[in-house]
Amino acid sequence: MMKATAIKRSWFMKLFMLFLHCSNGIVESAGVPALFVFGDSLVDVGNNNYLSSIAKANYFPYGVDNFGPTGRFSNGKTFVDILGENLGVPYPPAFADPNTAGSRILGGVNYASAAAGILDESGQHYGQRYSLSQQVLNFETTLNQIRTLMSGGNLTEYLGKSVAVLVFGSNDYINNYLMPSIYSSSYYYNPPDFANLLLNHYTRQLLALYSLGLRKFLLAGIGPLGCIPNQRASAPPDRCVDYVNQILGTYNEGLKSLVDQLNTHPGAMFLYGNTYGAVGDILNNPNTYGFSVVDKGCCGIGRNQGQITCLPWVVPCSNRNTSVFWDAFHPTEGVNAILAQRAFNGPPRDCYPINVQQMTLIY
Repeated sequence: MMKATAIKRSWFMKLFMLFLHCSNGIVESAGVPALFVFGDSLVDVGNNNYLSSIAKANYFPYGVDNFGPTGRFSNGKTFVDILGENLGVPYPPAFADPNTAGSRILGGVNYASAAAGILDESGQHYGQRYSLSQQVLNFETTLNQIRTLMSGGNLTEYLGKSVAVLVFGSNDYINNYLMPSIYSSSYYYNPPDFANLLLNHYTRQLLALYSLGLRKFLLAGIGPLGCIPNQRASAPPDRCVDYVNQILGTYNEGLKSLVDQLNTHPGAMFLYGNTYGAVGDILNNPNTYGFSVVDKGCCGIGRNQGQITCLPWVVPCSNRNTSVFWDAFHPTEGVNAILAQRAFNGPPRDCYPINVQQMTLIY
């Protein structure tokens, strides 16, 4: 009861401050000095290009509609590319890029790595990747460089106004728990216990980032993995894999509850992005969003174009604007744009307890 009261009091004060920043019902974004991105292939912008990994997207047709083959696992922009545009910050460069140094890091850095998970072992069959714990260490490396560029007081304000986006969890399921031939986790943990294991690991790393000075966080939930082409390829025709979607409930609900707990920390603003609900809405009502192909990848091989993901120089589908999925695992730029917009200025059912735009107005 006392914890619930503390959460309500903390957020009452934050929302009151937000109210003071709003006038005539119009909300504008405040200045965000930097965007720091942590995650997996959904938001990787090329870190794996510099690692010994088979999880790479540095070849055509990746990037066919935007950027070219930079290492983004999309036909164009990722979720964080578009969110960053809304926030008015430059695209954060990949941490592993040797050119990511000096003043270039002041607008933020992207640490995301394809095949990375919350657990260090997730995705290891793909080769090298920066797991969540390694990405936190990489952020510390960046922070040491930033300390040489600004004074202590300015650094505290800079970190307090910056936004951190974390997109994790998918690989802990599709490249760990749901691969019993390679990983043993499903033998030792039932789905709720595995979700709690992930959340406990996640919490420790989030608190580490908080202790380093970051204060504003967007934590993306896991989407309906049972509906991605890779999983549909083993399901009955026109069906998602219900079991896969069902076991994600404990994790997503737990992550939303974790946001409430973390928001009791002084100055902390943690948000939960309801990826599952947003993607589910698109899949259930594709025509509303202009999509007509929901069950297969635009670039891939095999059933649902999901058994083998997009290979070099394969000609992708021509109707990319009407496809939900780009390859066996990842959404198209069109879906990324919807997810970014919902996180940026959506209602609490999309981004809880407030949206990213509102968060930037709280100091």
